[in-house]
Amino acid sequence: MTSMSLSRGHVEILQFLRDRTSVIFTFLFPALLLLLFGTIFGDSYDQPGVSASQVYAASMLAYGILTTGFVTMGAGLALDREDGTLKRLRGTPLPIMSYLIGKLLLVLVLAVAEAALLILVGVLVYDMPLPDASHWLTFSWLFVLSVVACTLLGIAVSGIVKHARNAGAILNVPVVVLQFISGVFIHPITQLPSWLITVASFFPIKWMAQGFRYVFLPDGMKSLEAAGSWELGRTALVLGAWCVIGLVLCLTTFRWSERDR
Repeated sequence: MTSMSLSRGHVEILQFLRDRTSVIFTFLFPALLLLLFGTIFGDSYDQPGVSASQVYAASMLAYGILTTGFVTMGAGLALDREDGTLKRLRGTPLPIMSYLIGKLLLVLVLAVAEAALLILVGVLVYDMPLPDASHWLTFSWLFVLSVVACTLLGIAVSGIVKHARNAGAILNVPVVVLQFISGVFIHPITQLPSWLITVASFFPIKWMAQGFRYVFLPDGMKSLEAAGSWELGRTALVLGAWCVIGLVLCLTTFRWSERDR
C-alpha cells in the first residue's frame, strides 16, 4: 500500500502544479496578507524589541496550514467526487487509504513550501529572528499535528459540500471567522471578549498560532497570550485530539459519490 500511496501522492502533486491559478493563490495569498498586515501595522507594538510584523509573520503560519489543509483538501475532494474521479478510482485496486494518503502528501508538500515562503518573508522583510534548535523541534511536531488535523477536517467537511463550485465560499467562511477569534489577525488575543477566546480554544487554529508564536517570538511574549503562558502541553493535546476527531469524522462521512449520501 505504501508504493500505491506514494504514487497517488505524486499524481496529486503533478495535477496541482498544472493548475497555475491554484498554485499562485495557494502560495502567494498568505504571503500577500502578511505583507499587507506588516505594512499597515509596521513596528507598532507594546513589547520592546518585537514588531507587529514579526508577530503576524509567526501567526500567519497557522493561517497558511489551515487554508492549505482544510480548504484545499475540502474543495479538492468535492471536485473529485463531482467530476467522477472518485467513482472511477473506486473500481480500481487503489485502496481508500492510499487515495487519502496521497491527498495528505499533497497538502504536506504544499504546507512545507508555503511555510518556507512565509518564514522567508518574515526573516528578510521584517527581521524575524530564526529560532534555536529546541524551538525547531517544537516547530516540527506542531507543524505535523497541524497539517494532519487540518487535512483530516478538510476531508470530513467535504461531505457537506454538494457542489464543487460552492466549495470555496462554504469552506472559507469558518476559516475567516476563526482567524479573527483565534489571535491570527488580532493580537494580543486578550483584546477579544473572554467568551470569544473560550470559543476559539475549542478549535485547533488558536493553538496552532500560539505554538508558532512560541517558536519564533521571545519568551516574554507569552504574557500577551490568553493564559499568560505558551501552554505547549495543552497545544499538543488539543491538536492530537483534533487529529483523532478528524479521523473518526473521515471514516464516518467519506463517500465515493453523491449517490452514497
